[in-house]
Amino acid sequence: MKLKFLNIFFILLFLSSCVGVSSTGIFGTGVTVALDPRTIGTQVDDSIMDKSLTTRLALSDKSYLISVNAKVLDGRIFLTGKVDTPEEKLQITKMAWETKGARSVKNDIKIKEKFNFKQSTKDLLITSQLRSALIISKQIKSANYNIDTYKKKIYIYGIALTKDERKEVISEAKQILDVEDVIASILLVDDLRVQKN
Repeated sequence: MKLKFLNIFFILLFLSSCVGVSSTGIFGTGVTVALDPRTIGTQVDDSIMDKSLTTRLALSDKSYLISVNAKVLDGRIFLTGKVDTPEEKLQITKMAWETKGARSVKNDIKIKEKFNFKQSTKDLLITSQLRSALIISKQIKSANYNIDTYKKKIYIYGIALTKDERKEVISEAKQILDVEDVIASILLVDDLRVQKN
């Protein structure tokens, strides 16, 4: 069992390191290091938590690698995706809370329903429109945000430099046509465990 765990862990570590290398690089939760206001120590802790939880999910059920998405920001775990039963959702929540260093868990995992091509296309379009709006806006550091859309509901996770930036991101999301709800888990830099000198 330990060997299987280590194999999956190293495979995930290898795959995540293949994302790309540049002067800024990509670290942990997909936030660009140059724009990421977290300390390097916090980024490393988040990355370790992320890999640990992803590995545990994969060991529990390989299909979770595709159907469940976990993001870690400052020890806070955000879960999205789809599972077959409410029991699976509870089990994944339990695993997230058992991750060493977890400060909170927000579970936005949905129970699977029949695939609807039209709805999936609409969700993808909504996500693309919001991503474009964030990139174009000069008031928003778009690289600090992750976006998921499910049944016309936008889930935004990220770090805002100011309260005004957080309001602007939510405002941009609400302006997109056909959006029914915006669920934002946007942390302020001041909320993070940044050590003051």
